[in-house]
Amino acid sequence: MGSHSRPGRSVDLSKYDKLNATQAGHLRHFHNLASQIDGEWHHMGTQEPMQEFLDAYRYQLATMAYGAGVTHYHRMPALRSPLKTLMRRLIHKMLRREVWAYWFNTSLSGNRTDPDRTELRKPWADPVVKENIMYSGHLLLMTSLYGMLFDDDEFEKPESLTFTWDPLFFGFGTEVFHYDNRSLQEAIIREMERNGWVGVCCEPNLVFVVCNQFPMIAMKYNDARDGTNVAGEVLDKYKAAWDKKGMVSDSGLYVDWYFVRQDKTLPPKSVGWTAWANAYMNTWNSDKVKSLYDQQAYGFITNIDGEVQLHEDRIAEEYRKLVETENADKNDAAVLARARESAAALPPSTFLYSRPTFGYVIQWLSELGKKEELDGLLKYADERLQPTWENGGLFYPRHDAKTNEAGEWTHMDPFSGNASIGYARLNVPDGQKQMWEKPRRRGHAATQPWIDGIDLDQGIDCLRGVWDGEESVLVLTMKTWDGRRVDAVPVASNLPAGTWAVFVNEELVQQAAVEEGGDLSVKVDVGGEEVNVVFQRVE
Repeated sequence: MGSHSRPGRSVDLSKYDKLNATQAGHLRHFHNLASQIDGEWHHMGTQEPMQEFLDAYRYQLATMAYGAGVTHYHRMPALRSPLKTLMRRLIHKMLRREVWAYWFNTSLSGNRTDPDRTELRKPWADPVVKENIMYSGHLLLMTSLYGMLFDDDEFEKPESLTFTWDPLFFGFGTEVFHYDNRSLQEAIIREMERNGWVGVCCEPNLVFVVCNQFPMIAMKYNDARDGTNVAGEVLDKYKAAWDKKGMVSDSGLYVDWYFVRQDKTLPPKSVGWTAWANAYMNTWNSDKVKSLYDQQAYGFITNIDGEVQLHEDRIAEEYRKLVETENADKNDAAVLARARESAAALPPSTFLYSRPTFGYVIQWLSELGKKEELDGLLKYADERLQPTWENGGLFYPRHDAKTNEAGEWTHMDPFSGNASIGYARLNVPDGQKQMWEKPRRRGHAATQPWIDGIDLDQGIDCLRGVWDGEESVLVLTMKTWDGRRVDAVPVASNLPAGTWAVFVNEELVQQAAVEEGGDLSVKVDVGGEEVNVVFQRVE
């Protein structure tokens, strides 16, 4: 303990942003799900039983990883160990056979995705060698993001991404498919080239705009680490290919998909995939994404008398018809009532499942900085979609019905409730765009101090983790989620040379000389009240 006079300057912590309770709750929920014993998927069950639909494990895991990523990059860039461990666990789950085994059956193809097909294909188990960008693209971005953020080459090493196919009762023995981040990227690029650069198929014969955004961002991060321009070269070809096909429909929404063998696009029926694409296409195509917002959003999102609502596809479609045929107001209660009445008179849909549209839209609003609409939908979720706290984590439980009798939104799926709403709260305006424009380069970890030694397993929520180079201070704010008392030992790593003082709640507890790149740790008693730890260079 320091007995001499207090060194250093008083640090105004209020100038460093801090996670609020809901943001910390979402991160805690990500941790709770990622920390389940392998084979357990509590709260992650989906409408469709074979992991083929849009709320599948892969989409939940990937979006939680992206949420952890934007938190680290934008909000707590000096907080290393908790967020790195969380992302690593999510990648581990992504490699589980439950997540990618659907592909063996899907690879058979059929006339639902390939209308001219009259017989099934011979299936294959390797989930990334061909097609299936709806899995491989997310896995590439998860591992590229991990490498870029934490300057760690773990998934760039040979065989670091391994898939073991070993069903118990069919086949001729174990098959193992070895990849790493860069060989996975090469496989994806080969598929893009095979399809004339319009993108890689998700399901057989179908190329979706949205699913090809994720590998593009991953290539950009890998370029930053490798000193290459793969993303730029691929994007030039991708944009040229879509200029010929026509990505934007007359409605302003992006086409639902492109049929490869039939060489035609399917017009959009929902804002969902457009919204999801925009949340990530804002990286490289921001002017276009932002210019299309009003045309794409109206009817699906309304703001009437200060209440923001999202509307089910058929209600939105009727709303848009009324606006276009009658020049009606885009935010009018009377128009909404008529649209709901018209939609209710339509025959019921024969499709069994509901898209996770809420999760798509909330990510889009977050990325574009549409604060009024974002806050309005978050308020709607908090008031009407059953926010639930469990073991310190915040989520919104699954509810399959699309609307109530009044036509108001009631649907909640695990993609939205576990991952997307949390992502939207943790992201910042242009969050993906800023990371695209300024990715961390190889060697970045040596350029600034970090906080290590803290883990979410300890029951500790970190609310701040910031290095201020101008002030020469490293700031950490912690609390336990349940009020228990924990002995924590945060480590300030890679400090500049000098004399460093450590303050816990403004009390000097330690002072030490540190060599260039050295570490300094301190034992801290953490409980239910926030505790602030400041490492400050004093000379």
